[in-house]
Amino acid sequence: MRRREFITLLGGAAVAWPMAARAQQAVRVRRIGVLVAFAEDDPETKTRLAAFRRGLERRGWTEGLNIHIDARFAAGRPAQFQVLAKELVALQPDVILAQTPPITVALQRESPTIPIVFVSVSDPIGSGFAASLARPGGNITGILQFEAGITGKWLAMLKEIAPRLARAALLGNPKTTAYDYFLQAAEATAPSLAIEVVPGRVETAADIERVIVDLSRVPNSGLFLPPDTTTAVHRDLIIALASRHRLPSVYSIRFFVAAGGLMSYGIDQVEVFQYAASYVDRILRGANPADLPVEAPTKYETILNLKTAKALGLDVPPSLLVRADEVIE
Repeated sequence: MRRREFITLLGGAAVAWPMAARAQQAVRVRRIGVLVAFAEDDPETKTRLAAFRRGLERRGWTEGLNIHIDARFAAGRPAQFQVLAKELVALQPDVILAQTPPITVALQRESPTIPIVFVSVSDPIGSGFAASLARPGGNITGILQFEAGITGKWLAMLKEIAPRLARAALLGNPKTTAYDYFLQAAEATAPSLAIEVVPGRVETAADIERVIVDLSRVPNSGLFLPPDTTTAVHRDLIIALASRHRLPSVYSIRFFVAAGGLMSYGIDQVEVFQYAASYVDRILRGANPADLPVEAPTKYETILNLKTAKALGLDVPPSLLVRADEVIE
């Protein structure tokens, strides 16, 4: 290579290097806040957040390149919701992913402007998060978890697997789920199934044990559980007590059945977290949460644990078995 050509190439490289460096520096890193109800080391938390990250990556958002995620974990402690919400809002993220109604409320109190995308929320209008599902109208939108009418499905499943069932307790914490939303719907449906619905309001492990023991004293009783942080945190206790007192139970989340619960009917929570990334993506690209409709899941799954059914002395009817998306043996 001639000396003049070499100098020309060297000079061109000298110009290109700072230009490339400036191009890298010009990448805008967007900040995403995440506030979840469970502990950081909870297997469900890890699985769901991994799905959320996958959803972001599929839409061109890579952690460490063009996004930074600040995650906070309440570990099932309602007293921490507001504290952690304040921490996240102080970081001024571009958007926040919020799990459960009380966490969304906590964030709503801290900021009326930062976009919030919720998951695990069943009554967004009644909770004051959205003016309507079609057009939320504020800084909050997200994915609807369950409509109240799903309680009829849970009660029907209990009656199907335990035909003599006459009484069912709705187990949940009014501070961590839309309890009255589900209770009112259940009370409206139950008479047609010849079931008496009794409230099972709980806040602590001691409350859970008291409600289940009291319920077990009345023959032909059962349990049904809406999605709820408190009962999810104490799921092993609930499953053990239901087994000990031979109470047929239906849950709204699969992991109860995987841990030994009888059956569940609900949505795939991992898919929901992955889909929540689409809301975050649209907001980061300029969409206004006020104009993003709250979407309802279209896919529901039935999970059965045959080993638990056998231990409870229950015969699973073929009609229920054939509808099951997953059977745990």
